Amino acid sequence: MIYQFSFRYLSQKFTNPIITNHGLWEIRESVIIRLINEENHVNWGEISPISWFGSETIEQALDFCRQLPKTITKEIIFTIPDHLPACQFAFESSTHAGGFCLCSRDFQSLEANLNVTYSGLLSAGNLALNQWNSLWEQGYKTFKWKIAVDHINKELEIFDLLISSLPNSAKLRLDANGGLTYQQAELWLNKCDQFLPKIEFIEQPLPPNKFREMRELSNLYSTPIALDESIANLQQLESCFRQGWRGIFVIKPGIFGSPSRLKEFCKKHQIDVVFSSVFETEIGRQAALQLAAELSTNNRAVGFGINHFFKEQELNWLKNLWKTF
Repeated sequence: MIYQFSFRYLSQKFTNPIITNHGLWEIRESVIIRLINEENHVNWGEISPISWFGSETIEQALDFCRQLPKTITKEIIFTIPDHLPACQFAFESSTHAGGFCLCSRDFQSLEANLNVTYSGLLSAGNLALNQWNSLWEQGYKTFKWKIAVDHINKELEIFDLLISSLPNSAKLRLDANGGLTYQQAELWLNKCDQFLPKIEFIEQPLPPNKFREMRELSNLYSTPIALDESIANLQQLESCFRQGWRGIFVIKPGIFGSPSRLKEFCKKHQIDVVFSSVFETEIGRQAALQLAAELSTNNRAVGFGINHFFKEQELNWLKNLWKTF
């Protein structure tokens, strides 16, 4: 298969900066790619790197696109190197049957046809206390709150207010982004054990190089632990699985790498997986959600409840995307 290839850089400002243990994130930069096949069928892909999470940088993604010829083949796409995982995802997912198609006249979201539920991302700190209710009214029943961004005593106080205000049927995920010490993780896990099953899991309490300690903590406490930064790509996922991790795996398809290799691994091992957003546009979102709908095994909410972090409605921009190429 031969494709005509073109691409465009995109940047979007968040309504509120994303605050995590990795720092402050104010602007989402992406690369939108377009592939036109020999039958003049147009498919789109999205490269949305998160370099501090282990993917390539946006500059590396742009450099890769610039060096490609205007006519590319499937062979080129399936030989994109592993150090460009966001590029792997974008190009490969855009060639699949059912890849994202876009028409200015009849654009329709595919989400209504996907059997998935969503986890709404709450802002870090006190903002979460005034945010969850509006998301609840929109239909969210699972929430994710970032921790390890402020002093632990302050966060534990906010947590007490948040967990007591959430309805009994709600579920809360805590995401430390690898920012806790072992002793802090013990404090959080001990606290969370008091609120089960309202607490679904703690995500990546320790840095990726503390795998043994996370496995130890998972055996000491009842609150489940999920790996995230530890499994940013397929090689890391395989490594953690070989070392015996059978807990929850949080996978960000947009920066993970090859969708076909991810499918193969998940179907072979039937892991307990939560699919999560990288703050992509509708293009990358649909590709990731199709994977989630196919590979999720335990009916866990997908971490794609992030639209409230963008100022503008993407849909209007996407409807006119073809005009920019």
